[in-house]
Amino acid sequence: MFIFGVAVVFKLVSIQFLQGDKYKVMASERIVKDVIIPANRGNVYSANGNLLATSIPKYDIRIDAITPTLKVFEKHLKPLSDSLSKYSGKSSNYYQKEIRKARANKNRYYLLARNIGYSDYIRIRNFPLLNLGAFKGGLIVEQTTKREHPMGGIAQRTIGYERFDEKGNVTRPGIDGAYGIQYLRGTDGKRKKQQIGKGQWKPLSDANEIEPKDGYDVYTTIDVNIQDIAHHALLEQLEKYKADHGCVVVMETKTGEVKAIANLGRNSNGHYYERRNYAVWESHEPGSTFKLMAITAALEDKVIDTSDVVDTEKGILTFYGKKVRDSKYGGYGKISISEAFEVSSNTGIVKAIDQAYGKNPSKFVDRLYAMSLNEKLGLQIIGESSPIIPDPRIKNKRWSGIALQWMAYGYGVSFTPLQTLTFYNAIANDGKMVKPQFLKEVKEFDRVVEPYKVEVINKQVCSKETVAKVQQLLKNVVEKKHGTGNRLYSENFSMAGKTGTCQKDYRDKEKLNYISSFAGYFPADNPKYSCIVVIHEPDKSVGYYGADVSGPVFKKIAQKIFTDTPIIDEVESLKVKRASTEKEYESFYQTAQTYKTIMPNVVGLPAMDALALLENMDVNVKVKLDGSGIIKEQSISKNVKLKNNQTIVLKAS
Repeated sequence: MFIFGVAVVFKLVSIQFLQGDKYKVMASERIVKDVIIPANRGNVYSANGNLLATSIPKYDIRIDAITPTLKVFEKHLKPLSDSLSKYSGKSSNYYQKEIRKARANKNRYYLLARNIGYSDYIRIRNFPLLNLGAFKGGLIVEQTTKREHPMGGIAQRTIGYERFDEKGNVTRPGIDGAYGIQYLRGTDGKRKKQQIGKGQWKPLSDANEIEPKDGYDVYTTIDVNIQDIAHHALLEQLEKYKADHGCVVVMETKTGEVKAIANLGRNSNGHYYERRNYAVWESHEPGSTFKLMAITAALEDKVIDTSDVVDTEKGILTFYGKKVRDSKYGGYGKISISEAFEVSSNTGIVKAIDQAYGKNPSKFVDRLYAMSLNEKLGLQIIGESSPIIPDPRIKNKRWSGIALQWMAYGYGVSFTPLQTLTFYNAIANDGKMVKPQFLKEVKEFDRVVEPYKVEVINKQVCSKETVAKVQQLLKNVVEKKHGTGNRLYSENFSMAGKTGTCQKDYRDKEKLNYISSFAGYFPADNPKYSCIVVIHEPDKSVGYYGADVSGPVFKKIAQKIFTDTPIIDEVESLKVKRASTEKEYESFYQTAQTYKTIMPNVVGLPAMDALALLENMDVNVKVKLDGSGIIKEQSISKNVKLKNNQTIVLKAS
């Protein structure tokens, strides 16, 4: 007993003096803690001020069923159940039974409503019993913040989010993810709270130790009208051709501002949704859309000219046992390089590039590098893939005896749709390559925190002379009857671009599929927008050529932008003279100058012109108009002298 007593005393002394500080800290942590006060995440807006993403508070309402006294509980249980019944539609008896069961089971955390908005939260907390608060009524409120996208599924992947899983891993796709840490997130605050029993905590002071600072608002380049047009045009075509997935990007030519970006993939039920950001992430062989890069390189190196004649050799060329075929059986015969591009002759373009660079393929690759085609765009949005261009000087197994020839018509190289579009946009922009922009500015209320300006990747990808030649080629693809994009031609507005039909998974014929694309810009002569449409794995039984699958999406977007969205913000004065209008005006002016006191002949004049003529004479007359349109009869004959206060009746129809 003595030894046991000594041990107890020793333990008490040890806890009191040797480990006292440690246990004081532990006790303090149990009764006082720093509570994080989340900062409000900034909003994401479109270029024209439409809300794309915002943080909405959500609430869970629970009840501590044993906190109220028995008297208070019995008094308010039925009124509370009646109120909950009106709110949810479940019976009052159901709630009475469940809440009584919760009290009997000593449930201090019974759920009444989950994930509700602020207005419902205010309504429920004023229900009987709950309106007595936490200590008398057992009310427990838990608040969370949920990110909402007012536009729904449209551009959801591009707008993005920041999401943490149970293990703390974070995913940050899109604009919200890219600019979350830098601008949107804000700084959380802290407040000390003390435990007062029953799981309840109260603030130690009225003020926060650290005040939360809200995140900045981000204004994107997205135009909701153009985004809506692009989304639905793509969706319609994906459904028509039962394709696996596809994307569309619309970019402003001069600034590189991305006005619309739609990425739709099909789920197991056959429905399309924003599955991945294919335009930024998915790198693939571009097929015939790369012929623009190949021709531009050769023209810039002056090893070919558009007027040079090339023999397509019955539509088949063979290199090391591998065949290059034209889509037209028998080929096109001997045609100019210009026409080879316009009809998208594989053999014509490949032969031209092979003859120009076959002995020095590095020269071709160097020209592609000089046009910045080997570089990432440096986007803030996470997930951009690197371009792939085979180089004979790099030992990575990408180069072979047929690499140059296959590159000429878009195989062996790999680009994302946005990287391809950036080059087409450079051609539309007279050679200046600008970086695609997703942000216009960052704001704190009305104060601009960070403006985003045009970023130039390459001041001149090629000479003005080369630009002019390839611009004409792209225009011919649509305007000339033999052009692969001619079915997109419209007299109402002009477009320029290139079709692309690329085989996918061609090493396994059982898995062989296609990628259909169209890249270009509009209007053709003074481009305002550039656009690319890429659709993967359309149903081959319905169609797979770029002109059939992707081209109509491009045309529909261009048409609707022209009709629904003003291309310019101001209306210029028109200086167009029309002979018939000029003649009518001269006749009206002559009549007005001649007939000052004498009744003119107004039959045949528009009613408004007749009224203006009579009411501005030197004689004060009263004019009564019967009907509208063109004057058919006048009550006073021509050349009769008029008197003051005389009434003239005009009949119109």
